[in-house]
Amino acid sequence: MNDAGLSHRLGVAPHDAVLGAALGRRSIVLVGMMGAGKSSIGRRLAARLGIPFSDADAEIEEAAGMSIADIFEAHGEPSFRSGEARVIARLLEHGPQVLATGGGAFINPQTRAKIHEKGISVWLKADIDVLSRRLRRRSDRPLLKTADPTMTLTNLLAARNPIYGEANIVVMSRDVPHEVIVEEIVVALSRELGIADASCRRDEP
Repeated sequence: MNDAGLSHRLGVAPHDAVLGAALGRRSIVLVGMMGAGKSSIGRRLAARLGIPFSDADAEIEEAAGMSIADIFEAHGEPSFRSGEARVIARLLEHGPQVLATGGGAFINPQTRAKIHEKGISVWLKADIDVLSRRLRRRSDRPLLKTADPTMTLTNLLAARNPIYGEANIVVMSRDVPHEVIVEEIVVALSRELGIADASCRRDEP
C-alpha cells in the first residue's frame, strides 16, 4: 500500500502525511509560556499528522514519581531543571513526534541547542492577558506561587520572550478553536520544510 492509501486508512490527509514524512526523525517541539496551550494543541497536532505525542512535564513526573510542584518543593528549581534537560534530551532521540515542553525548558541553552539539532521548534506565543486568564484557574504552577502572580508572570514573559523568539516558527496562541491554531502550525511547518501546497487544508480533496 502506498503512503496515500495508508494515510487514508489512518485518517491522515495526504498533505499531512507528506509533512509528517518530511520530518524524518525530527520532532516538532512546542515551546512557550505556561498556559500557552502546548499540551492541548500538541495532542491535536500529533493526531492530525499521524505521529506520536509526548509531554515532557508528564514524562518528568513519571520518572520522578511525583508532581512537578512536589519536585520544586522537595528539591528546588535547579534540580528540576537538570532533570528536565535530561528527559527532553532523551525524548528528542525518539522522533518524529510532537513534543510539548515546559515553559522554562527552552531557556536552558543546552536544551535549546539540542532542540535545534533534533527538531523544529514552534513558539506558541500568547499575550499576558490570555495567559493570566487561563492560569487564574490553575493552582499547580510553582513559579506563580508568589504574592503577585500577575507581576511574576509579566516579568517571566519579559525575560523569556527574546529567547522564545529563537524558535523556528512563531504562532499566536489565542482564544480560538484549537483546530485554527493547529492549521496555522501545519501551514507554517509546510513552509519551513519547503513542502508545496502549504495552504492545503485537511478538508480539501
